[in-house]
Amino acid sequence: MVVHGAARVHVMNDTAADPLVEFRKANVDGTLSLAKQAAAAGVQRFIFISSIKVNGEGTELGHPYRADDTPDPQDPYGISKMEAEQGLRALASETGMEVVIIRPVLVYGPGVKANFRSMMSWLRKGIPLPLGATGNKRSLVAVDNLVDLIVTCIDHPAAANQTFLVSDGEDLSTTQLLQRMGKALGRPARLLPVPASLLQAGAAVLGKRAIAQRLCGSLQVDIGKTRELLGWAPPVSVDDALRKTARAFEAG
Repeated sequence: MVVHGAARVHVMNDTAADPLVEFRKANVDGTLSLAKQAAAAGVQRFIFISSIKVNGEGTELGHPYRADDTPDPQDPYGISKMEAEQGLRALASETGMEVVIIRPVLVYGPGVKANFRSMMSWLRKGIPLPLGATGNKRSLVAVDNLVDLIVTCIDHPAAANQTFLVSDGEDLSTTQLLQRMGKALGRPARLLPVPASLLQAGAAVLGKRAIAQRLCGSLQVDIGKTRELLGWAPPVSVDDALRKTARAFEAG
């Protein structure tokens, strides 16, 4: 059995002449090369950690992505992950090696970086944030829940040649996330109730539309297939995962 999670990802301010070419080298060519070697060595199951970006960049509120939706990647990273999935499915048909595809949403936990860490830093400093009335919904997944699903997929017979979405099973608005993150940190979240539409308009003027989308937009996933086919449920609650993340952040 092989679990493959290595990828070219989180490349900010990419300077490559053709970013898609670079993403394909690592995420498509590298993945398929490893999978072919695994099949040749007699590996029975190959678990591929893909990305929710294969589904797309965002959802309408209350209309979550599902595992078997038609893919709609919007950036080079998402496209490369979709192409890797397609190549793996073809390889599975040719060789008989079982392929399991897992598409996580944003993963958080001890050592988390990027925007999630920035939000914790803002809260620790007591900075007032104009995010008290977002009204969006986003699915997240604690690293412990993701690992638990991977372990389940190692030998579960129903996982063979399936695609699964994974989350904590509870969707939060940015406002709710900051409130509960502040509680985990032991610091009140100082949130100003600025309408999301105003935030998005201001961000567009400043050329920060992508940041506004991440903070005010929705991205929900339906993990019903994962629950039903595998009998799986997230073992760690959002609040427990946030407390563990906060402890590591304070210690670091």
